[in-house]
Amino acid sequence: MTDDVMRFFAAWMLTHEVADEGLKAAVARGDAEGPEGMGGGPDAFVDGLAAMVAEEKERLKAALEARARGEDTGGTAGRDPALDEIRFEVAELRGRLDSIETLLQSVLRKLDG
Repeated sequence: MTDDVMRFFAAWMLTHEVADEGLKAAVARGDAEGPEGMGGGPDAFVDGLAAMVAEEKERLKAALEARARGEDTGGTAGRDPALDEIRFEVAELRGRLDSIETLLQSVLRKLDG
């Protein structure tokens, strides 16, 4: 039983190691080709996409590290104004629903009392 579990974890680790190495190689190829290289076929697209995702991962890591240090990461810089407007409207609706609920509870208390 123990040997089976150890073999399973070893296979799992090997699979992830091979996948990691393949992804690192794709990122390196994508970096070498640049954005214009993504049109060179399916492998070139995957390589370019892997490089773009790796860049975003590095930006995310930097932002998380900055936030852990208590620095302002400027989270509002890339916000969508339309989405902010929707959030505002939803908050307004929530406030109105709370008012209606309070009014209905008051009416119910008067009817019961």
